[in-house]
Amino acid sequence: MAKMITAYCMKTKEKNCPMHNAVITKTSRGGYMAQGDDGKGNKMTTMLSEANAVQAVKDGVAKQSW
Repeated sequence: MAKMITAYCMKTKEKNCPMHNAVITKTSRGGYMAQGDDGKGNKMTTMLSEANAVQAVKDGVAKQSW
């Protein structure tokens, strides 16, 4: 089973909320960032390590945009 990307939802104040429709981008400073929604339409963003970002793309949990 693939591990879901989780993040903090600023609107609902929910911790470890699973991220749906995740897209991983590379920042200008070389970091990795996942952007998606919580399934209710609220946007979410979280920072990831390179290993976690590559693993999420490999598992099919997120799409790659770099």
